[in-house]
Amino acid sequence: METDEMSRSRHVAVSIDRPAAEVYAYAADPANLPAWAAGLSSGIERVDGEWVTESPMGRVVVTFVEPNPYGVLDHDVTLPSGEVVYNPMRVVRDGDGCEVVFTVRRRPGMSAEEFDRDVAAVAADLAALRRIMAGR
Repeated sequence: METDEMSRSRHVAVSIDRPAAEVYAYAADPANLPAWAAGLSSGIERVDGEWVTESPMGRVVVTFVEPNPYGVLDHDVTLPSGEVVYNPMRVVRDGDGCEVVFTVRRRPGMSAEEFDRDVAAVAADLAALRRIMAGR
């Protein structure tokens, strides 16, 4: 594992030609995850007050921060092992559009190849979000 802190996370961003509030509202609704976040969710349901989804990692629980006016979409993903992965995500206003930024964190013990796959999955998810929002 590399010790350089910059190697421990990578920012993935996509510009979207839609108002930040509109993109935030769509992305903040966990029910929409299967439509744009295939790297995380193939289907999602509410179970005992939690959002539970089948992911490539197995059955996980997704918990978003409370709705807020700042575009913060940080969320925790509780893996089948019980490990909780914190995922920083923001929708940042940019003129009439916005930029969505997701910080991919390299977990302890994760190989460079696994990290690169996670980054690629997030990039694909954000590209899907942009396609969906373009059609609205």
